[in-house]
Amino acid sequence: MTATRTDGSAASAAPLSDPVRYPESAPPAVRTKRAFVLLALTLVLPGSAQTVAGDRRLGRRALRTTFACWGLLLLGIVLSVVDRTLVVGVVTHRWWSLLLIGALLGIAVGWALLFLNTLRLIRMPLLDRGARPLVAGALAVLMVLTSGSLAYGAYVLGVGRSTVGSIFQSGPAFDPVDGRYNFLLMGGDAGEDRTGRRPDSISVISVDAETGATVTFSIPRNFQNAPFSEDSPLWEVYPDGYNCGDPCIINSLYTDVTQNHTDLYPDSQDPGAEAMMDAASGVLGIEVQSYVLVDMNGFEQLVDAMGGIRIDAGGWVPITAAEIPGTDPIRHYPPDGWIKPGVQTLDGYHALWYARSREFVTDYDRIARQQCVQQAMIAQLDPATLLTRFQSIAAAGTQIVETDIPQDQLAGFVDLGLKAQGQETRRLTIGPPDFGTPAENFVTYPDFDLVHARVQDMLADDARDPAAAGPVPAGPSPAGPLALERAGVVAQVPTETLDDGTGVTEDGITEEYLQELATIGDDLTLGDLLADNGECSPA
Repeated sequence: MTATRTDGSAASAAPLSDPVRYPESAPPAVRTKRAFVLLALTLVLPGSAQTVAGDRRLGRRALRTTFACWGLLLLGIVLSVVDRTLVVGVVTHRWWSLLLIGALLGIAVGWALLFLNTLRLIRMPLLDRGARPLVAGALAVLMVLTSGSLAYGAYVLGVGRSTVGSIFQSGPAFDPVDGRYNFLLMGGDAGEDRTGRRPDSISVISVDAETGATVTFSIPRNFQNAPFSEDSPLWEVYPDGYNCGDPCIINSLYTDVTQNHTDLYPDSQDPGAEAMMDAASGVLGIEVQSYVLVDMNGFEQLVDAMGGIRIDAGGWVPITAAEIPGTDPIRHYPPDGWIKPGVQTLDGYHALWYARSREFVTDYDRIARQQCVQQAMIAQLDPATLLTRFQSIAAAGTQIVETDIPQDQLAGFVDLGLKAQGQETRRLTIGPPDFGTPAENFVTYPDFDLVHARVQDMLADDARDPAAAGPVPAGPSPAGPLALERAGVVAQVPTETLDDGTGVTEDGITEEYLQELATIGDDLTLGDLLADNGECSPA
């Protein structure tokens, strides 16, 4: 007897009793089992179901493609271990990423077609009525898990490719200086009551090019007399530094250059940011090579896209209300609300005010809170968060982030960031409490020799043991865990949840009491009660 194969060729040697190729002769239970086996084969080894039960030529071609894909996946896993930078470079490269997107979509479509072909081989009419919905449901789930996941991966990669192209610049890569990359991180504020954008949050992130060990230097917004090197374009305008008195606090330099001296940086897309890099280099005595500017007006969107940030706040923080017209010095109406102490998750609105508020306290307390918010965001940008919220995070990033980091160098910096995640970030504030006290006015009359020496000591100390940072600086710096943390002696501020759920903190302070003090203008008492609101650690 001569049988006919499903691919149309003669198969005189194939017995009709073979239940895999000829399910008609098999009992109902075997047919159901056969259906699930074929689905499993298509899931684990696409093309194998066609080889054993259908078009062998199609099956062989699919199997070759499957083995090639498994080989490439294995190669990618090996490379991610031995050369992670190369893998990240492929994913972020403008053309290689496009090729990868096309490959993922092609595999997704091919796998889906194989599942549909497997459905034809199963021959649903031969199955019992009760088994048909189970087989159809299993097929749908497997197609979503396989082709759907690959298509989503291609989509995410496409969103990332678009985001990278929107944020990062094209240009030559730059080398580390003395073994470190130095980035200027600014939080820009262009509120309605301001002329131009001012970077109220100013930090230099110095990263060891080999280990990812990181040191953060925070420069207060009201820092004065920032010096410039002779090779800076601003040397000819400010040869004695940015020293015109109170109008020349460092954060006003951005606006000054943007409005009056753009010709000094003819090739720059953001002359104000270039000027801030020159100023930070002079203050710290190191070469700042690149900048990242985050628009604080869009910061709220980014935090919301992340699902909020979790912190352990040490003290009450006011949400500042509008200015009272005609007051000099400027006063504000009573706060619009308060952020309580303790472990909590802040949404974008409250995270922005937690980092921005400086009412009733000093700029140095705000700097400490900004450092805490930065650390909390870095700690929470884990793979799970990125995977589940990638689209919204990327969309927010394109609206609020500006940088001159070259796109082609992004892979190396991502790799450094991964190395840095598991390490302690040491911090130094170029002002109180690490340099003098607010009353001593160090930021108005800075000792740059002392600053440069302390900066070099921090950079020279490669040991990650907190004790290796040395003793707390001599001088009238305030004692306590916050001062130790800022000096890099301890890893984090030891705090605990103070609110028991009733709105009353351990010391009896309530939001209503604080609001009453603000309403009657008792700033002195508020200053005492809020003296610990700079204490914070990521939760």
